[in-house]
Amino acid sequence: MKLKQYCKVKLKNGKTASIVEIFQKDGEDDEYIADLDVERFKWETVTIHPNDIEEVIRE
Repeated sequence: MKLKQYCKVKLKNGKTASIVEIFQKDGEDDEYIADLDVERFKWETVTIHPNDIEEVIRE
């Protein structure tokens, strides 16, 4: 899965997050730093992996 910076994604655990930084390994997305939506105007910065993502909500 190739994402762009600031994409909004839905995770397999049902939470949503915005991709802040993308780290690649051998030309493929390996992991992401993302702002996990906690509540309105509050977030938690976490590391996620491509297999944690269920779908892209907004590119």
